[in-house]
Amino acid sequence: MNSARATFCTGGAADCAPEGWVNIEIIAAPMSAFSQVDILALWWLNGISMKSKVVAILETRTGAHLAELVARRGGVPMLAPALQEVPDIDAQAMRSLLTRWRADPFKMCIFQTGVGTKALFSAADAVDMGADLKELLSASRIVVRGPKPVGELNSRGIRIDIRAPAPFTTETGLAALADEPVAGTSILVQRYGEKNHALSAGLEARGASVQEIATYRWALPADTQPLSRLLEELSHGRVDAVVFTSAVQMHNLYSIAQQAGSAAELANNLNRSIVASIGPVCSRALRDYGVAPAFEANPPKLGPLIAALDTALSGLSEQR
Repeated sequence: MNSARATFCTGGAADCAPEGWVNIEIIAAPMSAFSQVDILALWWLNGISMKSKVVAILETRTGAHLAELVARRGGVPMLAPALQEVPDIDAQAMRSLLTRWRADPFKMCIFQTGVGTKALFSAADAVDMGADLKELLSASRIVVRGPKPVGELNSRGIRIDIRAPAPFTTETGLAALADEPVAGTSILVQRYGEKNHALSAGLEARGASVQEIATYRWALPADTQPLSRLLEELSHGRVDAVVFTSAVQMHNLYSIAQQAGSAAELANNLNRSIVASIGPVCSRALRDYGVAPAFEANPPKLGPLIAALDTALSGLSEQR
């Protein structure tokens, strides 16, 4: 685990008295993007509200960005990436999918994540069938469960017919399709990390035939030391807030706790901190493990998540 320490004045005047100076540590995973950032450029401590609060971040792809947002508000980011996305589609599977698609067209295609959407197109490009995929999609009804696939589809010139509303859950996705005649139709679902049983069951109950295409799967990160350190810090009550941006982060954190023999204490240790949840799916997973989210971002995006965390930590400072 790498860290960077800097001393800052928390007073409003340039000639801050010695007692107004504080030491702040940025905690980052080895070789993380954030550890390479110029720390001094991130801090502006006049009027900050997260003052020196340790905020654990389990996000992988945008973890460094979240850490920067926390640091700008005076918090101490602790990066503990909880998952990695492993490509899970090969050339033969892509060819087979497109061959089957031409013989028996999918009437509807549902895209659930930006990463999965990009991976699907990349796999098609890798076998020189990107144009084929685009042609087949043009004849299907295109559905997006949330905003993340939109950019990838737009970049490929793919028309979007239906967009699920916030908070972009399986439930809101099914509700958006309530008036669509799906009985007797074939539907392709881009899988996200794991099978979406609820989505398939909801569509099949209305008479649809559903096929999921796996483009990537979730796994534990190659380096689990940051997660082990997080568990240790939680056990000593040295973490003020923990930010969860996906349900699988909680699953993986619990898995590491099981390996360490501390799974029984994990819920209590987390509940001593402010637990931030990105949205309802994430919150549901947390509650399944006995963890009570202090709040849920609304809408489920990083901006509202950080704003709510800012407020929650401000309240913690006032209580103390």
